Amino acid sequence: MTSTANAIIVDNALWSNAAPRLSVLIPTFRDDPSALLKALDDSMARAEIIVLDDGGGDEALAKRIAGRIERLRLPARFIRLTSNEGRAKGRNRLASHARAGHFLFLDSDMLPDPEDFLARWVALAEGENTPIAFGGFTLNQTPRRPEHELHRAMALKSDCTPAPERARSPEKHVFTSNLLVRRDVFETVEFDEGFTGWGWEDVEWAMRVSRDHPILHIDNSATHLGLDTAPAMAAKYEQSASNFARVVSAHREIVSAYPSYKVARALKSLPARDIWRPMLKAFALNEAAPTRLRAFAMRLYRAALYCESV
Repeated sequence: MTSTANAIIVDNALWSNAAPRLSVLIPTFRDDPSALLKALDDSMARAEIIVLDDGGGDEALAKRIAGRIERLRLPARFIRLTSNEGRAKGRNRLASHARAGHFLFLDSDMLPDPEDFLARWVALAEGENTPIAFGGFTLNQTPRRPEHELHRAMALKSDCTPAPERARSPEKHVFTSNLLVRRDVFETVEFDEGFTGWGWEDVEWAMRVSRDHPILHIDNSATHLGLDTAPAMAAKYEQSASNFARVVSAHREIVSAYPSYKVARALKSLPARDIWRPMLKAFALNEAAPTRLRAFAMRLYRAALYCESV
């Protein structure tokens, strides 16, 4: 174990002498990545695993993660920050510890779908030297819970899409939940650390990087286990409004084609927004209402939050 001014670093016994072809980069904030680490622990894979606890402040959880890292059959490092740096800066920090020629960004609440998930990514990195690829995500292994039905319905409609559909708007369907990036590409275009809170930093990165590199979409999916309750979703959308404004400012020519932008433009002309916007939120949070209608209300609420930026 080593310590710096704001980080504690734990390496397992295999770390120092490894020469990986793929660096798996996993940020976490008060989430336990144990299920993901167990699923990735393939001693035959030419990969290393790096986990970043972004200032979660949970001593017991950090101890469990460190113990899991030490027991992995792959070379692994655990970085524990004393304070939160945020999604963009945290991922940039993860990349600075990586030693392989390709990075695989995986969220801590993901779980691989195919058994050869990691081997597929290693093969793509080695064989085709792919600059950027997104593998997609599903809800195939996500337990059904009543409080998550709204998020499930919305994710299945807009996020859980097959590769051919994602490829029609390649930059729009890039998320750091399951993203392969070649080292030289990332060293040229890192995540914009001006983004704060939740949302849009990965899509904005894809907008910039797609100017010079193709984005490949494949079906090598992982399940998103961490669905949110409706209040948590609303809070994230509220956080994301300033990030959306940052995207519009830098990439209006791209984002203006997105449905979220078009709906926000349409809603902006309506009067009394301070009255009907809270009503949309209240309906979306009402668990007695039909899920389909709640999802529609939540999408409208998100667009209403974005009105100020369009």
